[in-house]
Amino acid sequence: MQTRQIYTFGTYLQERFGERVFKVPVSISGFTCPNIDGTVAKGGCTFCENDSFSPSLDRAKPLKGFHLNLDSTENPFLDKQLKQLEIQFESLSARLRRDYGATKFLVYFQSFTNTYAPFETLRALYERALSFDDVVGLSIGTRSDSVTEETLDYLAELSRTKEIWIEFGIQSVYDATLERINRGHDSENVKTWIRKAKERGLNVCGHLIFGLPGENHEMMLETARQAYTWGIDSVKYHPLYVVKRTALFNEYSRGEFSPITEAEYIDVLTEALKMKPEGVSVQRMTAGIDDASLAAPEWCRDKNSQIRNINAALKTVGLKY
Repeated sequence: MQTRQIYTFGTYLQERFGERVFKVPVSISGFTCPNIDGTVAKGGCTFCENDSFSPSLDRAKPLKGFHLNLDSTENPFLDKQLKQLEIQFESLSARLRRDYGATKFLVYFQSFTNTYAPFETLRALYERALSFDDVVGLSIGTRSDSVTEETLDYLAELSRTKEIWIEFGIQSVYDATLERINRGHDSENVKTWIRKAKERGLNVCGHLIFGLPGENHEMMLETARQAYTWGIDSVKYHPLYVVKRTALFNEYSRGEFSPITEAEYIDVLTEALKMKPEGVSVQRMTAGIDDASLAAPEWCRDKNSQIRNINAALKTVGLKY
């Protein structure tokens, strides 16, 4: 059987820029989430304890209500945010230059919802990030209910000269699942805003979570199928793991939720990759965290072991990551 290499985001960037491009994750004070501050819901998604998804350097705390009562002319936090952005980028990019010889970077606005602020604040942060040495573009993590037409138009303008990605959390196409995890929006909302972004020529990455409460194998694959048809350019696959201090942890403690097994995850991931259009790049195959905050499953502690096991399974169907 001939083995086919899975098209990765790293390969895409190598082809685009002629060399390896490194993501620099930043976490900026002031960004929160409409599902945390009460705009659409309270408490956030049931699985979310945001520190577990954030870079370890200078983690920022959200400022409740920030997006509601400040604009660029009277924003006492903006100077702090810009300085925070500069410090984080300089520290992480210097490490990447030293350890890997990096010369090109994407600034990755990772933590919380990074379009959920006044437009002038977003513009100031994005343009400062693009001004740093050797930055070729941005990758912006957000929610589909936290993007405006104005922001998409602006990002489309930036994309004429820079590499601009917008990352949407799709998670599931089943509204019952989204309601159970307290997502705060339905699947149609995600589909609508992904298509709006694509209409403007923007690069879109979709995040999919396998193992959400109440979902079986076929439901997970249906989420992948539909996400591909929406026109995403790249994809991140995540297993759902249980972090302490979350609503999901409470469900798990009461015996109301059983995490996906590694075998189940690898099985559905393999099927999702087999059906993935070849031009859709893969940014992440799995996820986990190896610290005291992880409650379950234990297999999510060791990412290296996960990748080895995933590659072993992929080999049997003629794929390689």
